[in-house]
Amino acid sequence: MTFDKEKLAKIREEEKRWDETTVKKFIEKRPERKEKFMTDDGFEIKRVYTPADLGEDWDYLEKLGFPGEYPFTRGVYATMYRGRFWTMRQYAGFGTAEESNRRYKYLLEQGQTGLSVAFDLPTQIGYDSDHPMSEGEVGKVGVAIDSLWDMRVLFDGIPLDKVSTSMTINSTAANLLAMYILVAEEQGVAQNQLRGTVQNDILKEYIARGTYIFPPQPSMRLTTDIIMYCAENVPKWNPISISGYHIREAGANAVQEVAFTLADGIEYVKAVIDRGMDVDKFAGRLSFFFNAHNNFLEEIAKFRAARRLWAYIMKEWFNAKNPRSMLLRFHTQTAGSTLTAQQPENNIVRVAIQALAAVLGGTQSLHTNSYDEALSLPTEKSVRIALRTQQIIAYESGVVDTIDPLGGSYYIEWLTDHIYEEALKYIEKIQKMGGMMRAIERGYIQKEIAESAYKYQKEVEEKKRIIVGVNEFIVDEPLDVEILKVDPSIREKQIERLKKLRSERDNKKVEEALDRLRKAAETEDENLMPYIIEAHRHLATLGEVTDVLREVWGEYRAPLIF
Repeated sequence: MTFDKEKLAKIREEEKRWDETTVKKFIEKRPERKEKFMTDDGFEIKRVYTPADLGEDWDYLEKLGFPGEYPFTRGVYATMYRGRFWTMRQYAGFGTAEESNRRYKYLLEQGQTGLSVAFDLPTQIGYDSDHPMSEGEVGKVGVAIDSLWDMRVLFDGIPLDKVSTSMTINSTAANLLAMYILVAEEQGVAQNQLRGTVQNDILKEYIARGTYIFPPQPSMRLTTDIIMYCAENVPKWNPISISGYHIREAGANAVQEVAFTLADGIEYVKAVIDRGMDVDKFAGRLSFFFNAHNNFLEEIAKFRAARRLWAYIMKEWFNAKNPRSMLLRFHTQTAGSTLTAQQPENNIVRVAIQALAAVLGGTQSLHTNSYDEALSLPTEKSVRIALRTQQIIAYESGVVDTIDPLGGSYYIEWLTDHIYEEALKYIEKIQKMGGMMRAIERGYIQKEIAESAYKYQKEVEEKKRIIVGVNEFIVDEPLDVEILKVDPSIREKQIERLKKLRSERDNKKVEEALDRLRKAAETEDENLMPYIIEAHRHLATLGEVTDVLREVWGEYRAPLIF
């Protein structure tokens, strides 16, 4: 299944002849653009690609194979979108649980097939709405969830046995998952029937996002507690979404996004195995989260390379036997960092290109950003346009009719191989440092991302990289976009609800549950999920549960890295 050497030699000869005759004559009359054509990670792109660029040893079955089979380059499932479309999620949540519940019902009515919950910053970093640190942030970038009462309202009228729910939450993931389990229980839905995801990727918080609370080691314990608890009790749930999205948003290029995301994944797999769980017991439920940027073909190749590389790592490094343990199942979100406040309608086009790249790359679920998100939280109109973008791709474009339709393109295959090889070099370097945790502590990952971000921004400022409407094709016109504004009185409403909660609950049972959690946290590796579920069952607040862990583990302060 490799290329014939003599034929490849002939192609190389013909390419050289073509370059020296046909191309040379043409560019004398019509010169090429002056800038170099480069991949995002700095490799020059040739004028044209042929089988000769793949080489004599390029083997179809080894590199590609078939969908649903190792190495999964062409897709994790045998029929992909011919069986069913990807899950269409719109990341949503703002204000109170009541407001967010209305938005979720609206999106489901419009044809969304899965929920994706955004939480406000106090919820993300473990503060109740009445904490002084929460002032000015309650309900702003997501929904405020202080207790089981809020969670009940958030999913009121939404059957949790029929809906898949993704929750973008990390440091306090155990709390939100516990509340979700309890709300489902109240609906009569058993844990083993729940479908969805908690992001729960704490390592990327230390390098790209910043919503960490505890030092890395206890944070890793909490992350692995969730993975192990779900493997035993919530088998249809994805207990982690290993996230390249935020790494890319922080400035990483495509190769770095793949490399650092999979290196995080390796660290989690090692941590769970070190706790005594067999790899095939949990690895099949690991999920990933990637960014979809503007470089259309590079993004498609990135997804394909990541899928092949993860399959190789799980099979060869961790000796996984179950093919499901080798699957890189991933959610994609279009790139927030590419959205512009200038000429915001242009973002509709950017999002469509990015979403199409995700679909052609084989994503399992997709969120399309709204065109107004560089200005505010999205309005119902802009969210509907974003959702319709996915639906038009699914129902009208025809790209879903065959699997991996760009597979076999000489450029796509060269680029897939290139990203695979360069990402593997990064991963091997990180492993030599002692793994991702050690690389983060040394500041290596942060430095690599910072340098990539600086290079990108410099190219924009020097107009080597054109951003339409920002550094070229600029128009001077007033902004005519509806802005969604969050009611500032939300905090007062949440504070009143907290007062009512604390006056009506059995505070003695709350204290007893929190004390049991404290004692369990003081052990080395007792799984904390049952204790956190029990605390929320007795209506402990998110802040109270988090404060207990703060008392035991302390808080993390990032060192200055130069």
